Amino acid sequence: MKGEVMPSIVQIDKAHLNELVQEVRETLATDMFVQNREEKKKAFRAVDLWKIHREMKSANRNFKSQF
Repeated sequence: MKGEVMPSIVQIDKAHLNELVQEVRETLATDMFVQNREEKKKAFRAVDLWKIHREMKSANRNFKSQF
């Protein structure tokens, strides 16, 4: 099996290294409004638990009826 093996350590000259690691200046979009995700979270209530239980029962019923 023929193949060329690349060296595991890449050598780069100082000029190219400086070019790659230059600081990038970015502009932030300050006029955009982003909703806080934590505000949208609602508390887990007993009603939610009953809903999950009901959905599991109906899914189990559908699965059993297929056989």
